[in-house]
Amino acid sequence: MDKPATIILNQTQINHRIRRIAYQIYESNVNESEIILAGILKNGFELAQRLKEELQKISDLRITLCKVKINKKRPLDPIETSIPSKEYEGKSLVLVDDVLHSGTTLIYGVRHFLGVPLKQIKTAVLVNRSHKKYPVKADFKGISLSTSLNERVKVRFSETGDSAMLV
Repeated sequence: MDKPATIILNQTQINHRIRRIAYQIYESNVNESEIILAGILKNGFELAQRLKEELQKISDLRITLCKVKINKKRPLDPIETSIPSKEYEGKSLVLVDDVLHSGTTLIYGVRHFLGVPLKQIKTAVLVNRSHKKYPVKADFKGISLSTSLNERVKVRFSETGDSAMLV
């Protein structure tokens, strides 16, 4: 029998977490004039867009959004970005995803960006789980959650309301 989903973050809580992460990103980049928010498709990019909106409310940073396409089933496949590497060279970059579970997606994303000389690279996630296979951490996180290996976290961004659920 399937266990019903448990809401771990509702719309209001997600908005608060996004605002808090935006402040942390700004504090970490207070001396920068521009940062790159590289969101892993699909939900990571949605989170990056929302972080950009919050950052624009609280700072005068110039923020460039970058879509990052990673084949999650085959992370060694080439990674595609929506902007050329020349545009983020020498800049501060934040790699954004919705959930950090095993670390596979983030570590391969970080690996891709290490091929370009950046000023700094940080990671941001809405939900940080504690089942890492790789030595990657979330520099900015909305919530840390201890779960069993059988449980999944699903983040849903929609016009009717956002939520993060334990399923």
